[in-house]
Amino acid sequence: MSSEGINELKLRLRDFAEARDWDQFHSPKNLSMALSAEVAEIVEHFQWLTEEQSKTLPKVKLKEVETELADTFIYLVRLADKLDIDLLKAAEDKITGNEQRYPVDKAKGNAKKYTELDG
Repeated sequence: MSSEGINELKLRLRDFAEARDWDQFHSPKNLSMALSAEVAEIVEHFQWLTEEQSKTLPKVKLKEVETELADTFIYLVRLADKLDIDLLKAAEDKITGNEQRYPVDKAKGNAKKYTELDG
């Protein structure tokens, strides 16, 4: 999604909340709690599945996960809007930092945290 697309979504969500007088409830605290609850709903779909089962969800289950991902994304966009954070820039900055912390020659093929990689 382009920055224009995320901005359009942000404004649409803002308008949606304002039209319903829900903006009063959309504090960073409340939005982060709602976001956490939605992430837990995603996790529920994968709990007790094998690795292989988690990769091959039935269509009905996949649609349910899609809905939960959308809920999560919506709360994330609303939270970023409330905190005036540019999500795309934040993600780009994070990826750049991760590229430095996890050089390919040291990180490839393992799951160690950057502080555990040989210097």
